[in-house]
Amino acid sequence: MYRIRYCLYREDHYFVAQCLNVDVSSFGETKEEAVASLKEALELYFEDGAGDYQSIEEATLGEEVVYA
Repeated sequence: MYRIRYCLYREDHYFVAQCLNVDVSSFGETKEEAVASLKEALELYFEDGAGDYQSIEEATLGEEVVYA
């Protein structure tokens, strides 16, 4: 069992769920679909033996402007 943290955001007509513990993301037409799709993708990811899981104790969503 893995406890995951994720970021959920809207991109065009879909919601994207991005896992913060591993480099996996998924999407859906609703927030619930995006999270369910992410969980399914993560189950497949961990089933294949990929072991790059990083435990995250606390997450904060931030926003900044970068001039480049």
